[in-house]
Amino acid sequence: MSPVLELRQLSVAYGGIQAVKGLNLHLQEGELVSLIGANGAGKTTTLKAICGLLAPQSGEVLYQGRSLKGQGAWDLVAQGLVMVPEGRGIFTRMTIDENLRMGAYLRRDREVNADMESVYQRFPRLKERHRQLAGTLSGGEQQMLAMGRALLARPKLLLLDEPSMGLAPLMVDKIFEVITDIAKQGVTVLLVEQNAHRALEIANRAYVMDSGELVLEGPAQSLLNDPQVQAAYLGL
Repeated sequence: MSPVLELRQLSVAYGGIQAVKGLNLHLQEGELVSLIGANGAGKTTTLKAICGLLAPQSGEVLYQGRSLKGQGAWDLVAQGLVMVPEGRGIFTRMTIDENLRMGAYLRRDREVNADMESVYQRFPRLKERHRQLAGTLSGGEQQMLAMGRALLARPKLLLLDEPSMGLAPLMVDKIFEVITDIAKQGVTVLLVEQNAHRALEIANRAYVMDSGELVLEGPAQSLLNDPQVQAAYLGL
């Protein structure tokens, strides 16, 4: 079976700076895969190249067996490739309800309202405040909103960039619980996360990135118990 996502020798540069160097990575349908590494390792750049926000210098990105060359992020959302960016990227002057409906902007089916209600059941705090401006929410509530908006697009492949960054411990627990549940429902997930321990705990497989290159890969549980990973990324 072809991978849902495959990177073949992907390289990305900012001017003269080589941010990503010859990356080979794949996700099979239904997998939850974590990509971990230090700040500046190239993780966010990789996600931006996958979803059409950055043009690769060389190599290619394949989604469902087809090259994504020349396609923009808007094309990919329509095909089920959706990203929740670092920093959430919500529309601060729109209400919670309006933000969620923006996630369904490209949809033409009649199940949007039902999916809205499903998101509200997943995140009751959003339902309580559905007419509130998104910019007045806490960081954790904004992260819930960003994830809910992505779910309204009915993703087949969901890219998550640092979903727990800056959140209180209880909110971090909630976010990881939701990510696990999304994966159990059959959505393929690529998770970029600074909290390497939590990311490895919930993933099927994982890749470790350093200075733009992949330096380790394998079953997440094996990497969680790897002395090299523990010393470099888990603080043990």
